[in-house]
Amino acid sequence: MAQLYLEEYAKNLVGKRVCIACREGILRDNFSQIVADIKFLARHRVATTLFHNLPNRFANQKILNELEKRLPSTRLIRISNNEDFYAAVLGHSDIDFKLIFLERRYLSDKLGRKINTLTTGRVRESFADFADFISNVNFRDAINQICENIEAGHCERIHILPAGKNSIKNELFTIEGSGTMIANNFTEEFRQVVSDEDVAIVNRILAMYKRKGFLKPRSKNYVNEHRHSFFVTAIDGIIVGCVEQKVVDDKTVELGALAISTRFRNQRIGVYTVDAFMARMKEFGYSRFISLTLNPRLQALFQQLGFEKEQRDEYNERQSQSPGVTMFFKGFD
Repeated sequence: MAQLYLEEYAKNLVGKRVCIACREGILRDNFSQIVADIKFLARHRVATTLFHNLPNRFANQKILNELEKRLPSTRLIRISNNEDFYAAVLGHSDIDFKLIFLERRYLSDKLGRKINTLTTGRVRESFADFADFISNVNFRDAINQICENIEAGHCERIHILPAGKNSIKNELFTIEGSGTMIANNFTEEFRQVVSDEDVAIVNRILAMYKRKGFLKPRSKNYVNEHRHSFFVTAIDGIIVGCVEQKVVDDKTVELGALAISTRFRNQRIGVYTVDAFMARMKEFGYSRFISLTLNPRLQALFQQLGFEKEQRDEYNERQSQSPGVTMFFKGFD
């Protein structure tokens, strides 16, 4: 089961309204799971609205009554079948902070990989990459409405999730989420690790990269004992990346344990993290930066940022500790 970070994530949701939009067939097929997730939000003091298009006829009275009974604090809004479901939801006055569309599956690229986070600009640039994988034609047509809604400031975040067990819970309370989030106004912050919660999330991000073989093992105790050397990038107050300061000499610092949550991959978070780290280290008097990595994504990132792929004599001792691992260097002497 995915690791939930309730304290860290809930503080950004308490007192705000999360809207969930679910069409008739999906609501029927996933009724218990959807209700359970909405009740979970209510227990954590998150206001909720559920949009659905269940026809108001006798055959549906049981499920409509069950919704009212099990979700007493949730606004239940029925969209008429005569209306365009997506247009009606996007135009509703409840939509402001966060809207979740529950669909059959998440957005994916041409290789079938889940697309985690997009800006509206990236949606339009890359629409051809995932449009064919959207089974619901009506929803495919609604993508442009979603972008216009965000750009007009009517809603800050719109999420597209595959309906299922813990789908909403995992989207809102885990690092990786369960679907795709579209937004334009991410707030970036680069800071030092300061709390036990920071340590726990950094450890979780590092563990993902350790399993892929791109990072040497670092235990939670190690992160805790060296927290003064760890820095994090937070998006909207939520940690999504980290880097470790490893002093080499009086001019040189190594970027160790550089890792970015896959949720924000391709959103230039890596660029922001490296640039912010170097700016902070320059304030401390360092002018040379090295990093050793086998991760092809990080190698491309360093080259993009002007690092040279080279082994320098003054760092032979450090290189000997990681034989066969490529070293990258950038200096401001």
